[in-house]
Amino acid sequence: MRGRHVLSIADLSPDEVTTILNTALSMKRDGGGHDLLRGKTLALIFEKPSLRTRVSFDVAMQELGGHAIYLSQAEVGLGQREPVSDIARVLSRYVDVIAARTYEHRTLLDLARHSGVPVINALSDEEHPCQAMADLLTVLERYGTLRGIRIAFVGDGFNVAVSLAEAAALTGMSFAMASPAGYSLPEATVRLVRDIASKTGGRLDLYESPADAVRDADVVYTDVWASMGQEDSYAQRKEAFSGYAITADLMSLAKPTAIFMHDLPAHRGEEVMEDVIEGPQSVVFDQAENRLHAQKAILALTTSDHDL
Repeated sequence: MRGRHVLSIADLSPDEVTTILNTALSMKRDGGGHDLLRGKTLALIFEKPSLRTRVSFDVAMQELGGHAIYLSQAEVGLGQREPVSDIARVLSRYVDVIAARTYEHRTLLDLARHSGVPVINALSDEEHPCQAMADLLTVLERYGTLRGIRIAFVGDGFNVAVSLAEAAALTGMSFAMASPAGYSLPEATVRLVRDIASKTGGRLDLYESPADAVRDADVVYTDVWASMGQEDSYAQRKEAFSGYAITADLMSLAKPTAIFMHDLPAHRGEEVMEDVIEGPQSVVFDQAENRLHAQKAILALTTSDHDL
């Protein structure tokens, strides 16, 4: 993976996903302190703010021996002060890897097209691959395997769901999704995920009923109903997703050993009830921690001069 961009989970092979997860597990057990990226610099380009993404990438570089530079939209002005292509070519002369958190996926594609160093998708409107890798790591730690695990995602078929569905298919998992009409996964994603799943033994099922998706699930997952940049449609989305909240009654339809996941930040009392997210089945803070370990693995595999 050295020198590779990581823009979409679907860009990875099943073997590469396994390599990232195994590397992350190894780094987590070792407790960091590696020098794999000594002397390397990460540019963090953020069009939108984040707690977990910024801190986890910054700490990841420190623990790998490198350092990070944070660049806000006010400082960089992606596509405003100067073309994205110029920014990519300039940064490639200064840094060794770029992680970009953008409103539009095409901005990432433009960065990658003109960058001479790896570009990592730290979130776009189409995908969130780093979150999906942290999610898989969390499930793997809990169950010891991914193949055959059933994930029930209740919510919007937006970036988090897209990347998680792709990741599930690549690893032979079953992905069941419940969304109101008009809010499911994009058709192109459905075709892609089902094609991948047909080769790996995975499965994709789409429902409108949350109960149908959650029944007998190993993992119950949800996300906010209106992501950053969708604030104008909040009232419409809140009405559409009425009845899609993760409650204790809904969780009871999953397996007794099921875990609850959310990528955070969460709106307690909206997409998930307080007694669920703070309950014994919740692993949301394990997920948050695993952003660090998954991203350390991605950074090391794409940027290190050493064999891992």
